[in-house]
Amino acid sequence: MKFRILVVDDEKNIREGLGKSLELDGYETVLAEDGTSALNIMEEDEIDLVITDLKMPGMSGDELLRRVVSDWPSVSVIILTGHGTIETAVQSMRNGAFDFLTKPVNLERLSMLVKRALSSRELVLQHRALQEELNQRRQSSKILGKSPQMRKILDLIRQVAPTRASVLITGDSGVGKELVADALHAMSDRREKSFVKVHCAALSESLLESELFGHEKGAFTGAVNRKRGRFELAHMGSIFLDEIGEINQTVQIKILRVLQEKQFERVGGEQTVDVDVRLIAATNRDLKAEIEEGTFREDLYYRLNVVNIHVPPLRERKEDIPLLVSAFLKEFSEENGKSIMGIDNKAKAALYNYEWPGNVRELRNSIESAVVMSRGDFITPDDLPPHIGGAGDEDYIRLRMGVSLPEAEKQIIKETLLAERGNKSRTAEVLGIGRKTLHRKINEYGIESP
Repeated sequence: MKFRILVVDDEKNIREGLGKSLELDGYETVLAEDGTSALNIMEEDEIDLVITDLKMPGMSGDELLRRVVSDWPSVSVIILTGHGTIETAVQSMRNGAFDFLTKPVNLERLSMLVKRALSSRELVLQHRALQEELNQRRQSSKILGKSPQMRKILDLIRQVAPTRASVLITGDSGVGKELVADALHAMSDRREKSFVKVHCAALSESLLESELFGHEKGAFTGAVNRKRGRFELAHMGSIFLDEIGEINQTVQIKILRVLQEKQFERVGGEQTVDVDVRLIAATNRDLKAEIEEGTFREDLYYRLNVVNIHVPPLRERKEDIPLLVSAFLKEFSEENGKSIMGIDNKAKAALYNYEWPGNVRELRNSIESAVVMSRGDFITPDDLPPHIGGAGDEDYIRLRMGVSLPEAEKQIIKETLLAERGNKSRTAEVLGIGRKTLHRKINEYGIESP
């Protein structure tokens, strides 16, 4: 990587000369004529090392040192000083300076000090990168799925999370939209700031505006004090508005203004509040249909839908069921003090055959119920809720209306393999096809043997 060094000196010839020397050593340099300019640069740019004169008009190098040590503790500072102020330079080292050099500057000595200072900075950056990678892995691991749809969603999250773009997450209830929102915030540059969640459907129209934007004292009956809203609480962080299709037109207009102008007023107030918030929204509604009906603003929709992440229903990605079941079994077995080893084949067939209208949430609740009801080492169809356990009969395979022929063939092969416990010869015999044909179909559809 190419390190960026900030050189601060009120004498133009010195700062430009040092800058050119450091650039010859392969570094990128930024120059500042005083401490105030240096701080402004550091607030805007990523700086890896500061080299500053001690005596400057306005903010001294010592004052600049104290600010850098306080606000950017991983950035080293090298002090430049005249022979008459060496004692002051020594004091600066006690205050946190990496080292000092006397003027006129010995460029070889400077080059050596810069290398030493940046070696410790490199360790800090490597540690930070490792922490970010681990954090991304932890967040990714919460979104369980190996289907092509879920792998695509994880790739999209990693791409979009570091940006400022608004994201609209769509999908049926229970598919895991909130987990996607969690991952977007956790992988963003705002992860150290607040992540505020609002479930819009849980609040009445009269309360939602106050909850989002706050209110002034006396704004309405019961408003005995000023209250900060969720947008204010999320300043410099992210806000997640779940079921945004439930909000009324008045609130929609205020949200649109926040997205366009980053401003709003509290309920009953006249003072404008400025906010910097990354907005993530989710809905299980067809917002385009609601635009046609006049219940949702088209301009707000396009502001929200800068990036769309659609989470498919569980019935369209049944290959994710084993991974989800395994995680839920582990969670609820530990929670209930049981040592359940797995699920028997009939119960697996039942889970595959069921259409899961409640999606991942329903699957999770069903596994929790099965763990509580189980009396053995393996979950059986009798442990599952009756309407799910009965879906595992080996006499038939359920196919939803409208399924394509290739998808139907894939499901039939997969579930017959499951019923025959992975025996390909028996599966081919039951299906009335040759083993070579079965192997070709398995490879073509990417079916994993149970």
